[in-house]
Order: sequence, then structure tokens, then C-alpha cells
Amino acid sequence: MKDNIIASKTYNFAISIVNLNKILVSKNEYVLSRQILKSGTSIGANVEEAIGGISKKDFRAKMSISYKEARETHYWLRILKDTHYITTEEFDALENELSSILKILFKIIQSSKE
Repeated sequence: MKDNIIASKTYNFAISIVNLNKILVSKNEYVLSRQILKSGTSIGANVEEAIGGISKKDFRAKMSISYKEARETHYWLRILKDTHYITTEEFDALENELSSILKILFKIIQSSKE
């Protein structure tokens, strides 16, 4: 079976987000850590649901939710960077991963409309 690039990327990103959440909780940051944990892990969960979708419409809807969750995660990452919970280097690493995911999701959504 061929590897699914977006499934792999979103799974690995979710692991990075879980690890970030652990760091934030150790700094007694619970609100932002919970927000980014929810949105950051939801990206891959919705990709998995899309892969198992029962129709093209269902597939596109779940991929669209993944895209929106990725955009929300980008928002929380910027907040964490600008409030100094994460360094610019940590932000850049996560943002690079997320940017790649966003581009792929956007292309998947666009091509599934055709």
C-alpha cells in the first residue's frame, strides 16, 4: 500500500503538537495549550475521516475541515510566539510543517472539486 503523504504529515504534526502541549502545561499554560492541542490534532483526525469518506462530497467536506483547523492552528502558533511561550525557532519549525500541510490540503480540496 502506498504511503499517503497528507496522512503522514498531519500525523507527524499532531505528535509535534502533543509534545508542544506537554511543554506548555509544564509552564502552567493551560488555556492556549488546550486550544492548540485541539486544533492541531484535529487536522490529522479529519484527514483520516476524509480517507474513509463514503462519498466525494464527504471527502471534500472533511478535507475542508482539516484546512480550517490548520488555519486555526496557525493562529494559535502566532499567539504563542508573540506571547513568548515558544521561541521564534520553535515557531518557524512548526510553521514550516504547517505551511506544507496547508498547501497540500488546499490542492486536494481544489482538485476534488473537478
